[in-house]
Amino acid sequence: QVQLVESGGGLVQPGGSLRLSCAASGITVRLNGMGWYRQAPGKEREMVASIVGGGTINYAEAVKDRFSISRGNPRGNAKNTVYLQMNSLNTEDTAVYYCKTNVYGREIWGQGTQVTVSS
Repeated sequence: QVQLVESGGGLVQPGGSLRLSCAASGITVRLNGMGWYRQAPGKEREMVASIVGGGTINYAEAVKDRFSISRGNPRGNAKNTVYLQMNSLNTEDTAVYYCKTNVYGREIWGQGTQVTVSS
């Protein structure tokens, strides 16, 4: 059974940083495409960043140059973890952040982690 568990969200001031983690079980993240999405109140869920098995990375225009997606060290304890480093956060980044993968055409989502950017 594939499970994704996000962590690392919280309250941060504008200009601050957070690192989100997505711990995956039942898959090997370096072989699977993984994505970070977010949903702000009253808005549709949107893709933030994605990394495919081959390592190609894509970012939403709104977070380019501020956010960075990466995979854990394949030889370390975090080999099945995907990270989202978020820098220069602003209030528009406030949302629930979700991790997602696809397994045999089926979307698997984590439960989400809340990120609130506020002074």
